[in-house]
Amino acid sequence: MRIALASDHAGFAYKERIKTFLRERGHDVRDFGTDSDRRCDYPRLVRPAAEAVAAGDCDRGIVLGGSGNGEAMTANRVRGVRCAVAWDLRSAGFARAHNDANVLSLGQRMIAVEAALEMVEVFLETPFDGGRHEKRIRMLDER
Repeated sequence: MRIALASDHAGFAYKERIKTFLRERGHDVRDFGTDSDRRCDYPRLVRPAAEAVAAGDCDRGIVLGGSGNGEAMTANRVRGVRCAVAWDLRSAGFARAHNDANVLSLGQRMIAVEAALEMVEVFLETPFDGGRHEKRIRMLDER
């Protein structure tokens, strides 16, 4: 799977761990930055990652920050992106199964790195349930 990855300074350490985790599992990772824990502005990094998912250049995206909220807000401004903030395995699974999320947002200050890696795995492996959820996804896209 082709995965867009981006973070600000507050998510940098987890981004690097997730990048290694994904590559070890054979995924093609496109890293949109940042490249250090120096303070930076997340919209400049997250938006291009979200645009790559929306354009079909990447199959999924993972964005990170301190809480993951600003990153999700940025990604969700891109038409065709459905970015969900996850805080545990269940929320990561429902993001895919019920919401067909194509971008996952995680907060480095909110969760342990081991939990983040497990959430990434659930996000990538959980299929969209379709059915009754499809109508709602179409409604989201009717902006």
